[in-house]
Amino acid sequence: MSRIQSAALSAGRDPSEVELVVISKNHPASMVVDLAAMGARNFGENRDQEARPKSEEVSAAGVEGITWHFVGQLQSNKAKSALSYAKVLHSLDRDSLLTAVAKAAIDLPEPVQVFIQLNLTDDPGRGGIQPASLEEFANRVLSSPNLVLLGVMGVAALNRPPAQDFETILWASQKLQTIDPSAKFISAGMSEDFEEAIAFGATHVRVGSAITGKRQY
Repeated sequence: MSRIQSAALSAGRDPSEVELVVISKNHPASMVVDLAAMGARNFGENRDQEARPKSEEVSAAGVEGITWHFVGQLQSNKAKSALSYAKVLHSLDRDSLLTAVAKAAIDLPEPVQVFIQLNLTDDPGRGGIQPASLEEFANRVLSSPNLVLLGVMGVAALNRPPAQDFETILWASQKLQTIDPSAKFISAGMSEDFEEAIAFGATHVRVGSAITGKRQY
């Protein structure tokens, strides 16, 4: 947390604007229990077949007050299962998934919070919405019942300076806010680049190995 606070202050931002999502994938439920006892409140997973039983185990251990975030590519047929524990979906990236998520959300007691994932590459096979198509897709999300659009999510490419992609993400966020001013949040930055992401306005940083160490495969 001290690195997040320092990065926020260096960017002239209030550290309270930045939420840490601890990426707990490939780690046992016991680690989540331990980190929750130390004050962590947000945990990210990317595979439903691992995350669902883990969330149940953490709940059975008596842990309360934490929020599960689904941060990976989600299969449409897994939407109902994932939303049984995850309150925030960072990777809404296509029409078929939107349809499945909206259908699953109808029966939930609270709205599902979603980020639109951006595709920051020229590869149409990669997950995410092309920034040029953001407005059209966002309007479909906004018209879906029981969904709350938080903002945009992106993953910086490895073959260029991350600032280039963070600038695109920030631009997309500003574009989205012309449609919905409340969709002002940005999910960006991981262990290797979260400090730079904060400088470009990230409000949710997804940090794994910098906190949890090497993953247990």
